Formats: sequence, structure tokens, C-alpha cells
Amino acid sequence: MIYQMLQAGQDLLSPARLQARGWAGILSGLEARHPALDGIRVLRGTLETFGHAGITHRRPEFEIGPVRVGNQLVEVEEEVVARTPFASLLHFRKDTPLRLPRVLVVAPMSGHFSTLLRGTVQVLLQDHDVYITDWHNARDVPPEAGRFGLDEFIAHVMGFLRAIGPGGHVLAVCQPVAAVLAAVALMAEDHDRASPRSMTLMAGPIDTRQHPTEVNRLAQTQPIAWFERSLIDTVPWRHRGAGRRVYPGMLQLAAFMTMNLGRHMKAHHEQVWNLADGQVARAAMHRRFYDEYFAVMDLPAEFFLETVATIFQEHALPLGRLAWRGRPVRPEAIRRTAVMTVEGERDDICGIGQTMAALDLCRSVPVTMRRHHLQTGVGHYGVFSGRRYAQAIYPRVREMIQANEG
Repeated sequence: MIYQMLQAGQDLLSPARLQARGWAGILSGLEARHPALDGIRVLRGTLETFGHAGITHRRPEFEIGPVRVGNQLVEVEEEVVARTPFASLLHFRKDTPLRLPRVLVVAPMSGHFSTLLRGTVQVLLQDHDVYITDWHNARDVPPEAGRFGLDEFIAHVMGFLRAIGPGGHVLAVCQPVAAVLAAVALMAEDHDRASPRSMTLMAGPIDTRQHPTEVNRLAQTQPIAWFERSLIDTVPWRHRGAGRRVYPGMLQLAAFMTMNLGRHMKAHHEQVWNLADGQVARAAMHRRFYDEYFAVMDLPAEFFLETVATIFQEHALPLGRLAWRGRPVRPEAIRRTAVMTVEGERDDICGIGQTMAALDLCRSVPVTMRRHHLQTGVGHYGVFSGRRYAQAIYPRVREMIQANEG
């Protein structure tokens, strides 16, 4: 019943948010005629902030404009080059004669859409031919499409690497780093021609025993049966995935919000004053962030439960117990794929050392092909988005990819 309760609450608030936006528009006209009335400006800002704070289950658009490649601006067009019921392989095609390194960006399936990595992609596009895993909202996938667990996630990574062809590179952000490492290990053991030349793992859980965070401790507090009983529900009849068991994205959003509730409350309070004081650029930045943050997707129940149990509770990968469809995963089989790990000093979701653990697991990779970067002064999202990512982290990632391109 938890899904129905969350959906009902959202349905009840939707008309109120719509009315709030309407009244904000009316007050905007009144404010233009009476600019000295401070109360009107504050009320308008409050109504507009509330009106735009609603949850949506639709993927936002990437809307990546022209990017500079060499000395010219190049238009970017999106094209789907492969599709399954659970994901699309999206290619950001550029009209340029330059041969650029092909990079598969594996986005997290953790309650938000792949557009959360818009900034990551936009920066990468300057020097690379970029593809991304565009995961579908589980509540829109009919039950007859079958299960989607950790095995299927790993299979998708391998399938998409084969789709972009031999000689590519892979970059994983946050949750999928363990699955990507497993996929590359399996492909290396099979001498798969599509094995990537480099693998960049950013702020993700390889070994959550290292400097555990609140997220890691929460995963350890209850048996997996509790997670299934308390957090898993069935998609209501009104959606295409009706009957599929999922971990609702609204619950994941609530968990993220609770972790930093004070910060989010402060941000919305400041947004009221941004709107009241005419701080157009700041107000637009706030809205862009929260339009993305409040766009949520449901996770297949099998994937969520298997990830919690295998990665966060059993530590199967670092202990050498991870298996894919019954087959042992052996990171030591990786020999020719360069490996880079990236972490943030202030990351409160993935602690220092959790991603770097991949370097020890890939012990057959020559030392000269293993790199680590710890970025000072950034939290989790700063590892793959924002100014520090663009100016300090990305140049190192680019250097690593280019060093293993030829």
C-alpha cells in the first residue's frame, strides 16, 4: 500500500501546486504596478517556489546545446542505437570529421534518470564520442518483460559495450561501478574484442567496508527481508508497469532528502528571496537543479534487493564471492584495460577508499595502467558535476583515456 499512499499524496498536491503557480503569475502582474510592496514580492516567491517543488516521473530532456570541439562549435543530436525494455543506449552524435575516443557512460540506476549526468556528458563531449545508458522507469515496463536484477544489469553493460564496438572506453558513476567492474572482468576472461581500453570508476561502492558512511550503515542495520517487506511495493494499475514489484523512486528521494534536510530547506528558503529580489540567474539555477532532483524513477525490486544484499551487506566483490549467472567474477582476469578510480574528499554517500579498492582487485593490470584521484573539497555530486569536476577531475580522466586510446 505504500506506493498507493505516496501516489495519492502526490495527486492531492498537484492541483495545489498548479494553483500556486497561477497565483504567482497574477501577483507578478500586481507587483509590476506596485513595486514598492515588499509583501507581494515575498508571497509571489513563496508561491512560485512551492508550485515548482513537485515530483515528476518523466525523464527530463538532456537538451545539450552546441559543444566546442577543437576550434568550432558543433551541434549535438541524440540517437538511440540500441534498446531493451529496461534501457536505451543513447548516442550524442556530433557532425565532425574528427575521430574521437568512444566512451560509454554508465549512469546509476538509483532513483534518478540518466539526465542527472547532463553536466558529466556535456564536458566529456568536448573530446569524446559519448554514449550513455538511459535506464527506463520500471513503473513503465510491463511485467511480461521479465525480471531485471544485478545479473541483467551486468548483461546490459556488456551488451552496450559490444554495441559501440571494439576500442571503446567505459566510465561508471556511483552505483554501477561494481557492475561495470564485473562486466569488464567477464569480458576480459572471455577475450571479448569489445573489452574497453580503459575503465573509469567514479565515487561508487566497490568495498563498502572502507570508511563506511551513513548510507552503508543503514544497509547493514536490517536483514534483506526487512528491506523487501518495508520498501518494496507493486506498481498501481494506472501505469504501464502495473503489477511489477519496484522500489518506488519517491522513497529513494525521501531518503536522499532526509540525509541533508537542512541543506534542502535552506535552498528553498533562499529561492523565495531569489525570486523576490529578482535574482534571475540564481533562481534559474535552483530550478534547474530541483527539476532534475525531483524527477524520480522506480527501480525493479530484484535489482534493488540484490544490490543491497550483494554489494552492501555481503561485500561479495571484494571478498571474491560475486557471481554472474552462477559464474565467478574474477577482476584479476583484467590485464589490458587501464583502470582509474575517482573519489571526493567530502563524499557522504561513498566513503574514501570504497572506489579505490578496485585498483587492488585489478591486480593483473600493470601498475602504470592503474590510477587514482582524490579530489579535495568536493562531495558526492562534485565528483562528476560542477566546476571542480570540469576543471580538476575531467582533465585527469581525459588524459587517462587518451593515454590508452591508441
